[in-house]
Amino acid sequence: MSELGRVRSGAAVAAALVCALVGPASGVAAADGQEGDGPEAFTLRDKRIDESSGLAASRAHEHVYWTHNDSDDGPRVYAVDGRTGRTVATVTLQGIDPRDVEAIAVGPDGDVYVADIGDNLGGTWPEVWIYRFPEPKQLRDVTVTPTRYTVRYEDGPRDAESLMVHPKTGRVYIASKNNKERGGIYAGPEELSPSGVNTFRRIADTEIWATDGAFSPDGTRLMLRSYFGGEMYVWRDGKPDPIDDMVPVPMQRQGESVTFTPDGRTLMFGSEGRHSTVDPVELDGTLLPENAARPAPERDRGSDNQDTGSGDRNEVAIGGVTFAIAIGAWMLLRGLLRRRR
Repeated sequence: MSELGRVRSGAAVAAALVCALVGPASGVAAADGQEGDGPEAFTLRDKRIDESSGLAASRAHEHVYWTHNDSDDGPRVYAVDGRTGRTVATVTLQGIDPRDVEAIAVGPDGDVYVADIGDNLGGTWPEVWIYRFPEPKQLRDVTVTPTRYTVRYEDGPRDAESLMVHPKTGRVYIASKNNKERGGIYAGPEELSPSGVNTFRRIADTEIWATDGAFSPDGTRLMLRSYFGGEMYVWRDGKPDPIDDMVPVPMQRQGESVTFTPDGRTLMFGSEGRHSTVDPVELDGTLLPENAARPAPERDRGSDNQDTGSGDRNEVAIGGVTFAIAIGAWMLLRGLLRRRR
C-alpha cells in the first residue's frame, strides 16, 4: 500500500473510531450551545435534505442558511431556519440539469452561487459549472433562471467540493481535493463571464482533503474543512497564509459543509445524512476574523455549577475526551501528509 493509501486508511479508522464513540457529532459543540454563548446546533428537519453538501449563511434573512443535496435531487436549493431546522423556502433552478452539486456561497452583492463542481470519476470532467441567482427578498418557494458559468482549471480537470466567494471583492475561488495530487486553491477571473470559459488558476497548495470552504464576513479569514479536520488561513492580498492554531472541527458522520455566522465569531459545520445536524464552533485567538476579534465573555462558573446536573457534566467530560482523540488523530494525519511533500 502506498503512503497516501496508508494515510487514507488511517483517516478512515480514526474517523470511524471517534464517530463510534460520539455518534454524529462531538459533544464539544453541543456543550457550547447549552451554555448559550452563541448559535446552537440544529437538525435539518426536511426529509428531502438527505445529502446536505454545502452551507451558506444568508445575507438577507437573519438565522437562515442555504443548503442543497449532493446529487440526484434535481436543481433545488433550500433555505433553512437555523433556530428550528425547518425549511422556509425552496428555490428551483430552471433550465439546468446539475451533475454533482457540492458547494454554495453568498456573494457581497447578495447573489447565491451554486457549485456544480464535484467529480466522482476522480477529476476527469473537462469542465464544471457555477450557477448564480439573486437571493430572494421573500422566503417562499420560487423558480428562478440562474446565470450559468462554465469553469475549467488551467492545469487540467480535478475533483473539488469547495467554492468560496470573497465578501469584499466578489472574486470566486475553488479548493480542489487532495486525491490525485496535492490539493490547491484556484482563483477565478476578477469577474465571471457567462459566455465562453472561465479559467481558474492555482494560487496556493493545500494539505487538506477539502470538502467545503468559506470566507469570513470581513474577508480576513478563509476556512477549509475536511471529513475529520480543518485549516484556517489569514487572507491577505488575495493569498492564503496558514494559521498554526488548530480549528476544533466537530466529528461528524460525513462532514461536508462549513460557513461563518454573519458576525464572524462562529463556524457552522454540516454533515450528510437525513436529519443531520449543523454544529457551531465558537472561534477565539488567531482564528477569529479581524473584525470579530475581542476578548471572550466571562462565564459565571458558580451559576454553571448550580444549574448543571451530573448528566450534563458527564456529557461535557465525554465530549472533552473524544475531542482530544479527534485532535490527536488529525495532528497525526497532518504530520503524515506533510511528510509526503
